[in-house]
Parts: sequence; structure tokens; C-alpha cells
Amino acid sequence: MIEKHKSKWSNLGNDTRFFIITGGRGSGKSFEVGRFASLLSFEKNHKILFTRQTMTSAHLSIIPEFQEKIELLELQPYFDVTRGEIKNTSSGSSIIFKGLKSSSGDQTANLKSLQGTTTWILDEAEELVNEFTFDKINLSLRQKGVQNRVILILNPATKEHWIYKRFFEQAGVKESFTGVKGDVTYIHSTYLDNRENLDQSFLNEIARIKKNNPTKYEHVILGGWLDKAHGVVFTNWSFGNFNPNNKQVSYGQDYGFSIDPTVLISVAIDKKLKKIYVKEHLYKANLTTTQIAYINKEICGTALIVADSAEPRLINELSRQQINIVPCEKGAGSISLGIALMQDYEIVVDHDSQNIAKELNNYVYADKGSKLFKDDFNHAIDAIRYNVTYNLGGSTGVEIR
Repeated sequence: MIEKHKSKWSNLGNDTRFFIITGGRGSGKSFEVGRFASLLSFEKNHKILFTRQTMTSAHLSIIPEFQEKIELLELQPYFDVTRGEIKNTSSGSSIIFKGLKSSSGDQTANLKSLQGTTTWILDEAEELVNEFTFDKINLSLRQKGVQNRVILILNPATKEHWIYKRFFEQAGVKESFTGVKGDVTYIHSTYLDNRENLDQSFLNEIARIKKNNPTKYEHVILGGWLDKAHGVVFTNWSFGNFNPNNKQVSYGQDYGFSIDPTVLISVAIDKKLKKIYVKEHLYKANLTTTQIAYINKEICGTALIVADSAEPRLINELSRQQINIVPCEKGAGSISLGIALMQDYEIVVDHDSQNIAKELNNYVYADKGSKLFKDDFNHAIDAIRYNVTYNLGGSTGVEIR
């Protein structure tokens, strides 16, 4: 059974402890690791823990993805699926789905489920900025008589990230390396390894990005690690605790689809101290309206969301589902106004908000001496800008046209 359906990513069967899986959009990395986990569950005495930084809707998102893999392998009769677990009825092994943090992100989730874990899979590992959390979970995997695995799946972030420093820079490994070094298996994949599974519209979008935005192509599509850019727009930011003075919290949301992410950011503004506190809750592509609505309700409750007005149909649908959401104002000068408002305050980024930090480090002016901004690394920044303009724009004396 397992040999018949063995993953083509044969390196996942190596006897190393660590597996670092990197790649860009459409590379198939999450699919292949999910298929490997499904097949691994046919061996007895396995407890596979699948995690993300937050996982507010496993039964709506990740579990259906696993069910799809099981169906493609024609293995449905062997699995029992519940809201938070997939159990292999032939072996007794299981795949459990958890978030490392609670849905609000305010506290570390209860991970008593670590006991007995033999394989830990961390999807979207670039969002884990706390190496201490990684070490704590890693050291909890110590089952005798079975191979213990730690599998990190990530779209590479900046070279300041601890994963790059630990597993690449300090290990002397090139960033696109595929192979084994020490106790680590590296697999790097791109859409070029997965073309047969991608539709033509997706490939056309990749071709457009390759032609018009080489930096985005290298990072988002090919999965390259980022150096900090020169000529950045924001130098007025630092990491810190979110909203220490308990100011009113509202949200900003930007929408993406097959390649660009949908983003949800909480924002708290302290006008007296001239500080904007920001924290990311969502940064993910390929979300349906149902998934966005569920996440917005779970995280925001009745708090206000200021969203991208370019998607009026989506905003209307979310509003009909009792979500407190309004469109941002756009027009001539609106981007410059929002950026100016953000530059006038100190921006304090929550420690776990890796994608906000990545964008702040790479959002640059279009040209030297220009007052225009390059349309790249701005999904979280746009979400913040929508909110800040809504909350501060009216008091600036600057008209939004």
C-alpha cells in the first residue's frame, strides 16, 4: 500500500531528524508533505502533529486539503476524519491539527497534544519568529523505537530570519540546495517542478510577474531569501508589544487571490504618544469568501474592519454576514496621504508579525529621489494604510480625492 503510493519526493523518506522544505507559490511543497504524512500514517505508532502559527479554521481549510490528497490516493476507506484529527483506522496512527497560538494570537495555545508526537510538521514556518518556541517543541519529540521528524515548510522570508541563520548561513548551505547535510534534509522546489498540476491562468500570471517585477518573481515565485532593500519608505518602526496602553483596536484588510495574499491586520493608534501598534492575524493566498468570513468573525468579532474598496462585491458579502466592515477611500493622492500619516508616527510591530516586518524592510520608493512608491511588498502595508487613513485622515486637513 505505502510503496504503491510513495511520494515522488523520495527525500522525505531520509533518516534525518530535520527537513527544511522551501519554495515559492505553486511549487507543490505543501501538497507533497501532506501526501507524505498521509502515507506515513499507515505505519503503526505514529502521531503526526500538523501546525501553523494560528489555525482558526482547520475544518474549513487544511483538513479538506488533506482529504483531497487522500482521495487522489484512493485511500478514503482507511481514514476517519473529524474537525481536528485524521485517524488511520488500519494502523491507529493519527494526524492532529493545531495552531501554535490561539486564534487571537494573545497567548500560546495549549499543546498537550505534543505528548507522543513522532513527526512535527510546521506549515508556513516563516511566520514562527520565536526560535525558543521551535526549540521547545523540537526537544519534545523523543519517542523511542520510531524515527522522529521535524518538517518545516516555508516561503522564504528575509535573511534576518532565524531559520535562514540557523539552517543556511551557520550551516554553510546555499539557499536553493536540495540534498542532505548532517542531520538535515533540504528540499527546494518551484512551480517549474510542478507545472503539470498548475492551470494555464496561474502560469500566465507567473509570466506577467516575471516580466514586470523580477524581484517579486525571485522571492514569491522562485522562493528566494530576501536581503534588506535599499531606499526603504519606512525607517520609523521597531518590534514591540502590541497595544500596551489598551487603545481601541480596529482592523485593516487587503485582498489577494492565487498569488497575492489576503491580509488581516489589527491596528491600535495612540495619538498622544504618536505610535501605531500593528499585529498580523492573516497573510495567506487562495482563501475563499467563506474562509475569509469565518476568520474575520473569529478574530475581529464586532470590531471595525477597513477593507480594500477595490473588492465591493466581497465587502458586501462579508457585510451581509454581520461583519462590521467598511471600504477604504481611494483616489488621487490617497496612497501618499496614508504613507505620510504612517511616517508621522512610530510604528510598533508585534514580535510575531513576520510578514509586516518583511514588507517594511522591502517597501521602497520607485526611484532615487522619487515620491512614488514601488507596487510591491505592500499587502500588509496597504491593510494598515487603509485603517490609518480611516482613523487619522479626517484630522489632518488633507482632502482625499
